[in-house]
Amino acid sequence: MLYKTLSICLFFSLCSITYAQDSFTIKGSVVNANNLKPIENANIICKNLFAISSKTGEFIIKNVPKGSYTFNISHIGFNVKKVTVFVNSETEILPVYLEESNTTLQEVEIIAKSKQRQTKETPLVSYSVSKTFLDTNRENSLMQTLSKIPGVSTINIGSGQSKPTIRGLGFNRVAVVQNGIKHEAQQWGNDHGLEIDQQGIENIQIIKGPASLLYGSDAIAGVVDIQPNKTPLPNSFGGEVNILGESNNDLIGVSAGITTRKDKWFYRGRLTYRDFGDYKVPTDKINYENYVFELHEKNLRNTAGNEADASLGIGFVSEDIKSETVFSNVNAKNGFFANAHGLEVRSSSIDYDHSNRDIDLPFHKVNHFKITNNTAVSVGEHNLQIDLGYQNNNREEHSEPVPHGYMPTPPNTKERLFIKNTYSLNFRDAFKPTKQHDLVIGLNTEYQNNNIGGWGFLIPEYNRFTAGIFAYDQLELNSNFHVLAGLRYDVGSVDTKAYYDWYPSTINNNDGSTSYVHLQRSKDKTLNFGSLSASLGVSYIHNKTSYKINVGRSFRMPLANELASDGVNYHMYRYEKGNLELDPEISYQLDVDINHTTKLFSLGISPFVNIFQNYIYLNPTSSYYETIQIYEYTQAKVFRIGGELNASTKISKNLQLDASIEYVYSRQRSGEKEGFTLPFSPPLSGLLSAKYQFNKILFFKQPQLIADYRITAAQEEIVPPEEKTEGYQVLNMSFLADIDVFKNNLPIKIRAKLNNVFNTKYFNHTSFYRLIDVPEAGRNISLSLTVPF
Repeated sequence: MLYKTLSICLFFSLCSITYAQDSFTIKGSVVNANNLKPIENANIICKNLFAISSKTGEFIIKNVPKGSYTFNISHIGFNVKKVTVFVNSETEILPVYLEESNTTLQEVEIIAKSKQRQTKETPLVSYSVSKTFLDTNRENSLMQTLSKIPGVSTINIGSGQSKPTIRGLGFNRVAVVQNGIKHEAQQWGNDHGLEIDQQGIENIQIIKGPASLLYGSDAIAGVVDIQPNKTPLPNSFGGEVNILGESNNDLIGVSAGITTRKDKWFYRGRLTYRDFGDYKVPTDKINYENYVFELHEKNLRNTAGNEADASLGIGFVSEDIKSETVFSNVNAKNGFFANAHGLEVRSSSIDYDHSNRDIDLPFHKVNHFKITNNTAVSVGEHNLQIDLGYQNNNREEHSEPVPHGYMPTPPNTKERLFIKNTYSLNFRDAFKPTKQHDLVIGLNTEYQNNNIGGWGFLIPEYNRFTAGIFAYDQLELNSNFHVLAGLRYDVGSVDTKAYYDWYPSTINNNDGSTSYVHLQRSKDKTLNFGSLSASLGVSYIHNKTSYKINVGRSFRMPLANELASDGVNYHMYRYEKGNLELDPEISYQLDVDINHTTKLFSLGISPFVNIFQNYIYLNPTSSYYETIQIYEYTQAKVFRIGGELNASTKISKNLQLDASIEYVYSRQRSGEKEGFTLPFSPPLSGLLSAKYQFNKILFFKQPQLIADYRITAAQEEIVPPEEKTEGYQVLNMSFLADIDVFKNNLPIKIRAKLNNVFNTKYFNHTSFYRLIDVPEAGRNISLSLTVPF
């Protein structure tokens, strides 16, 4: 096997900090001289001194006494080169070039596999998201950042919140996992976002399709797995400060993170703060419930907010054990668009247009506190993984106290309070009974305690318990042919609590008398569920093409709101009523994934077929509560088919083109909406991207210019009372570069982004505010600086 030509430029920058014993720190980075990308796993070796370059190409050697040192610099495919470094306070940057190696390697046995190779061998359809992707495509929320991935979209709730959908399914059908623990908040709500700080995340694994086998009930449509960050190198210290500003909603944000390790103990921490005003839309009026509302200076009034996040990680690593405990807290306050919270705002005395940064009624406050511990232990041939988690989600929704029907004027503004405590335990044992088998057995358990408060009722207090045991085996028939088979059984229970109105309602009895009754909205009820999940998949790699096929059976337990809701949701202007007779959702899905990759071109296609035996959805009825339409939860058979197509090509050394198309077709096969699609079904959509890598522009290093052109078809397939949305085209541009500001330090990273270049007025069919005729945000200029240290 002959390696191709590649030059690597290695830069040493020596820190002039002197310790008590006159020692110094050597910092450096390894970069690709052709494309200026960092090189990972280069060896920097001297007698008693050793380092390996990280994923970012960086390395550090501490406690180096003053003197002369000769390092051997090596990387597979290159000739070893000796470099002499004189360590003193006046050392200058020393460039070192590794020459190409024309050595033909003899046959060797490969023990370790790259992450890319492991992904190809696993039959599950998945997508790895790197830190580079996250930094390049960062938007206002984590899910908006991920929406560039084919098959992934978002339900947007204003400018700072969103929740994920995978192939048209969202809410509790998509599990969001962080550090091995499923994120548990109030994700059942249409207007409830995801309380996760996207800063500092290094790697995400997205699984498209049923993943109940690995993650339990709520992964029936897919998983967004935010994986733990890599372990820092010994005796290292580093960090970054990120500063962000945006024009559309006058956002100002800052995030600072540090990571350090001393021998076996390591620590990391991060603080993030964001403050933003009302965001602007390319229209000056909207129509809601046949009322026209004027928008002051095109501001979507009362959509301002702020967010303060903090996290701290403490870890220990040795030869046989690695353990890290992470404490995190996300605190946010956001206003709801004033004209979307019922029609009472017409008579409100609040001056919503006084300032675009005020957070007036209605608004919500949420605080999400989380503790996770991930411990990995090697015991002989067994690799044990234990994940522990505790989460407290406290959400308050405030609105003007206005009487409704028999309800008098409430005593305060706290309309609803949701408090959820979640306790999680995951255990997994991975081992190889034979050379061809990779066997994993495990257990997942979770207990939730949910309490409510406020004067508005929607869902009752409830407790929820789930537990599942699973086992799966990946069989290697040969190096290119793998089979994955697994079984899982889950049990669960939902225990709802009785609730009575705090005010009396007037009831006209059959005998002509009148009673004043505190109506019961929910009952003391315990429901038990159980189901089997299974998966069988095959992967085959032939030269530069990989093939995957996977068939699975998944299930999902009904949620408390689907079972026992009974109240007015003024954010959606509808009365929602649960159904205690609901069965667990059962889903069967076939996934196929084919990818062909060469040095200059790649092409992939991922079709799927999905059948629900009893899909749960909220069905509008012909009944009304006062003047508000009643929606009831029901079930229906559903057929879905779709997939993604993506292609990428390298036109030249500097120019890369990417294209993707995604489509989902859904049809209800039974029930009152037989023949209709599903709510919030995404339309046919395509994304064209072009990236040009400049050599150098003025003082900008590694400058990149990126253009993303989104083409979305009209959505004619709807479920009444949804309305059709027209197709649209939106252009986004971004410029990324490095700047050397401080000598002997890492460069500052700059990103300038222009979203919705032509200020296009368009409606995203999966957006929360689309239901009330609110278009997506207008033109936005964002500028971010990342200063590493």
